[in-house]
Amino acid sequence: MDNNVKLSLTARAEKILPYLEKNNMKGYIAHSIDEAKEIIAGLIKDDKLITAGGTMTMKNTGIQQWLNENYPGVFLDRDNAASPEQSAEIMRKAFYADTYFCSTNAITEKGELYNVDGNGNRVAAMIFGPKQVIVLCGINKIVTDINEAVDRVETIASPANCIRLKKNTPCAVNGRCGHCLSPDRICSDFVVMAHQKEKDRIKVIFITDELGY
Repeated sequence: MDNNVKLSLTARAEKILPYLEKNNMKGYIAHSIDEAKEIIAGLIKDDKLITAGGTMTMKNTGIQQWLNENYPGVFLDRDNAASPEQSAEIMRKAFYADTYFCSTNAITEKGELYNVDGNGNRVAAMIFGPKQVIVLCGINKIVTDINEAVDRVETIASPANCIRLKKNTPCAVNGRCGHCLSPDRICSDFVVMAHQKEKDRIKVIFITDELGY
């Protein structure tokens, strides 16, 4: 990421922190992946069960591999599942986890998280179940408002993910959501997370780089 763009987006991220606080979510700024790992280590030090949703951000940063190496037997990685059935069981165990890791498709300047899900397991666990949710967020996910968040998903996140997953959808061909009914469609559940009932259950760690979709 161009350094001037990085500085500009980091300034926007810093202004979002008070809004996250108003929404009963805790925000952090990590200026490096190592700094993000330090924050995470402090948040999960007593955990007995950690799971995660599908997130390119965790893979881009190496945090997924770091959790596998440093929290064996505690971090259940769906990517290590031996079968689709075992993968589904790990998804269900997320609701009993001490910590659930995920990213977000977009975050507004008012501290709202916007996510679109295919199976619904990610947004369901973000909303309820795990004792805490740690959202790893590249500063490229920052948008002005929900309208811009919707546009970001329709023109960036969904097309990129459909291409990555080799899905036969209009967005994979045209680069923009076609509001299709394709069997390969990955957009089923549309969720805005604003003010939370349980204070600081959700933690958002901004990592000052371009990460994920």
